[in-house]
Amino acid sequence: MTIVYAIIIFCLLIFAHELGHLIAAKAVGVRVNEFALGMGPKLFGFKKGETAYTLRAFPIGGFCAMEGEDEGSDDPKSFGKKPLPAKALVLLAGSLMNVLLAVLILSAVIFWNGTPSTVVSEVGAGSPAEAAGVAPGDRIVSVGDRPIEKWEDIPPAVTAATGDVVAIGVLRDGAEMRLESGFYMGDDGLRKIGITPASERRARNVGPALLLGFRATWNLGASMLEAFGMLFTGEVPVRELTGPVGIVYIVGDVAKNGILQLAQLTALISLNLGIVNLLPIPALDGCRFVFLFIRKITGRAVTDEMEGKVHFVGLMLLFALMIFVTVQDVARFAF
Repeated sequence: MTIVYAIIIFCLLIFAHELGHLIAAKAVGVRVNEFALGMGPKLFGFKKGETAYTLRAFPIGGFCAMEGEDEGSDDPKSFGKKPLPAKALVLLAGSLMNVLLAVLILSAVIFWNGTPSTVVSEVGAGSPAEAAGVAPGDRIVSVGDRPIEKWEDIPPAVTAATGDVVAIGVLRDGAEMRLESGFYMGDDGLRKIGITPASERRARNVGPALLLGFRATWNLGASMLEAFGMLFTGEVPVRELTGPVGIVYIVGDVAKNGILQLAQLTALISLNLGIVNLLPIPALDGCRFVFLFIRKITGRAVTDEMEGKVHFVGLMLLFALMIFVTVQDVARFAF
């Protein structure tokens, strides 16, 4: 099943990336000649409007073939005939779709696991809340003079309380009670009373789950950029990189822990794919994006042929890196 899981993940991420390019291209009026999932011989296809949609034999890639993307074209709907903002949108859309996919997957995992509620799940042994009589199952309805509607309302209300104790309003067995709790200082320097929230999975929690998914994606992205920086400065050696072979092994290990762990790994890979494609490396979307502005500034000084040669060299270097990483992966994971 490991190979099946890996193929599904690769296809999903590639499909999302190329779909981003397709949607953006259609939106700005660029002619898309073919939208393909997979590479190699065509297995199935149909044509709708000006675009052929195909499924190809090898699930190792895909493409969105736009008119005039890599060669000159006189077609007014060609990529090269569009203004700079339209071109930039089309180039960035693939990576942005991968980032969006990561947000949606992480949000779905968070929603499935449940978001913190105002119901108490655990009361710390020896905590001020336990001394005050707070019990698991209580729903916190107020802290001091502040009404509580969501878990995020509780910490600032506790922090803002004055004096040595704070009144805690709880709903227990349909009856509201008021208890008085002391405090202790947490490791973050904030006052706490020692309660842990229960998680809830409700339709109204979709919004909070999306927000938490966005925050998780943002934090992961920041960590990835830091890691890339360390890679380029030599603080992280190239041998630490993992390619497709390594990912397959990792997918197999993670899949043993369940579908939610596998989903989180998918989000991580999707975000990684999105960020890497935005880097100004020849042959990647990020470099093509940079060339848009270089050519805008220099005019005809940079020709299609010159840019094509840069991307070709970059592509060859990427292939060489991929071979190197694959050899490392085989040695690392197969033995």
